[in-house]
Amino acid sequence: MTNRQAAIDLIHGLVSIPSLSTQEANAAKWLSEQMNALGYDRAYVDEAGNAVGEMGEADAARTIVLLGHIDTVPGSIPVRIEKDGDDKLLYGRGSVDAKGPLATFAAAVSKVGAQFARDFNIRIVVVGAVEEEAASSKGARHIARRFDGMNEPIPTACIIGEPSSWRRVTLGYKGRLLAELDAAQPMAHTAGPDAGVATVAVDFWNWIWAYAGRFNEGQSKIFDQLLPSLRQLNTSTDAQMNDRVFAQSGIRLPPAFDVEAFVAELTAWLAQRINAPFEAAMLDAHVAANGLNAPREPLHLAGENTTVDLLLRGYEPAWQSDRNNALVRSFLGAIRQVDPNERPGFVSKTGTSDMNVVGPLWQCPILAYGPGDSTLDHTPNEHISLDEYWRAVLVLEQALRNWAAADGG
Repeated sequence: MTNRQAAIDLIHGLVSIPSLSTQEANAAKWLSEQMNALGYDRAYVDEAGNAVGEMGEADAARTIVLLGHIDTVPGSIPVRIEKDGDDKLLYGRGSVDAKGPLATFAAAVSKVGAQFARDFNIRIVVVGAVEEEAASSKGARHIARRFDGMNEPIPTACIIGEPSSWRRVTLGYKGRLLAELDAAQPMAHTAGPDAGVATVAVDFWNWIWAYAGRFNEGQSKIFDQLLPSLRQLNTSTDAQMNDRVFAQSGIRLPPAFDVEAFVAELTAWLAQRINAPFEAAMLDAHVAANGLNAPREPLHLAGENTTVDLLLRGYEPAWQSDRNNALVRSFLGAIRQVDPNERPGFVSKTGTSDMNVVGPLWQCPILAYGPGDSTLDHTPNEHISLDEYWRAVLVLEQALRNWAAADGG
């Protein structure tokens, strides 16, 4: 049974261990050891490097997966607790995104306890997944393959660990596609007649921006809009005396977006822009061989004076969950039980999470929950209210008890 101080020690300890994407081993080992000490039936680091803790029998009738992530973006924020009126704030990278929600999972499941899980014939699986911030979602993909209906049953329900505030649940995330352009052409004097290679990247970005503008006409809700951002743009000259430009665009995708049509139009335009031969079958073959999540190599287009490598990766479709199921009702009831004066809320987010990975595969009731102000994600001022964190622990504990007692899960 975890009390408030033990829960605070848990989040403080977890935030204190650096765990950049691909460098999560120390944090995963520490968390698995803590879950063992908190009375989990099984706790370990799996083959992907995820920290995993389980309550209940492995062959229980129902399984609920609590899928958080243990990795963080870069940024050194001194870990400290500062007083804020009657509250205290924990500062540190990952305190909000998303070690706060993950510690909430670990603490709340400890409060539920193994005996409760056995009494209700459920298995609760807590996962601190690796590489969520790296756009590879290595940890979540490993868990999705584990619970695939053949190796182990598809989960009855799933909770994703992301900040939403203690009083709200998240039901949807936009999708994502990363489009990267690497263009080259022979060096030329800047006073010459040829436009520099950098103009290819500028035109590439302008084309994406204009496409989004046309798509978004009449779309009043941000969740339904196509939202591109220019993440990188830089030029260089290589040893072969080619001027080069690299550009990366991150594109947030609305539900039901036709990503295949978008990629086809972008590629056809790019080939025309550099006077490169192109047929639709070239793109079809490339996508079939490489996919859009983590392709092995870019699509190469060779024009008269310019070559372009187009890399399409990190694709996740948008996901919107149903709000009329036992999992959602369990949370709404739990929020009211913790504070009868509180009105629970729903939110859909313009970012992505591991919900985008497992939701389409599992097709089970799924939502995201966790304490914290998501506007502090990735910022130099990232911090979490410890009062809110403890309230979220109590809400999640009660939500799990409500869900276990609900007929049919």
